[in-house]
This record gives sequence, structure tokens and C-alpha cells, in this order.
Amino acid sequence: MSSKLVEFDQEVLSKSVLILRAINHSLRQQIIRLLDENGRLTVTEIYVKLRLEQSVASQHLSLLRKSEVVITTRDGKFIYYSVDKNRIAEISKLLKELVG
Repeated sequence: MSSKLVEFDQEVLSKSVLILRAINHSLRQQIIRLLDENGRLTVTEIYVKLRLEQSVASQHLSLLRKSEVVITTRDGKFIYYSVDKNRIAEISKLLKELVG
């Protein structure tokens, strides 16, 4: 048996944990699905469609933004949220590699 230690990049590991935590929540998964189905939505559209309090929707969107699962674009006074499909593909690929 080899005594070689496995090395982890702490920054990469911390970011990975943030991403997995962000997507491992049923409400955030609902938000991701909703955005995927609609392309882009404002926070108001999201909380109305999901029947949430505005503050709850904003908190969950903030976590998804920090983990770079969703991106924002501004159009006048409106901020639109959409799924970062490239990021989702990266996460999916990594999870497939980890699982097996």
C-alpha cells in the first residue's frame, strides 16, 4: 500500500463545497428549473411563480449567484437572472467524475 498523501487545493475545495451546497436544496433546484424553463426572469417573477416571500427568493438567488450557478444581466432598471449553462455543464461533468 502506498503512503502517498492525497493533496487538495483548499481554495478549489471550498468553492466546490459552496457550489454543491447551493444546488443541494430543493427550493434552489426549483429556482434553477424555473430559470432553465423560462430563460431569464426577474426576482419578482421568480417569487410570484414560486409563491415565495421576496426576501426568501433573494436570499436563495444570492447563494446561487455566489456559486456562479446563475448569472445576472441588467436591462434598464430590471435585473434578470438566468442559469449559467456552461457552469452547470462543468458541475455535472465533475460530479460524474467523482461518482464514477
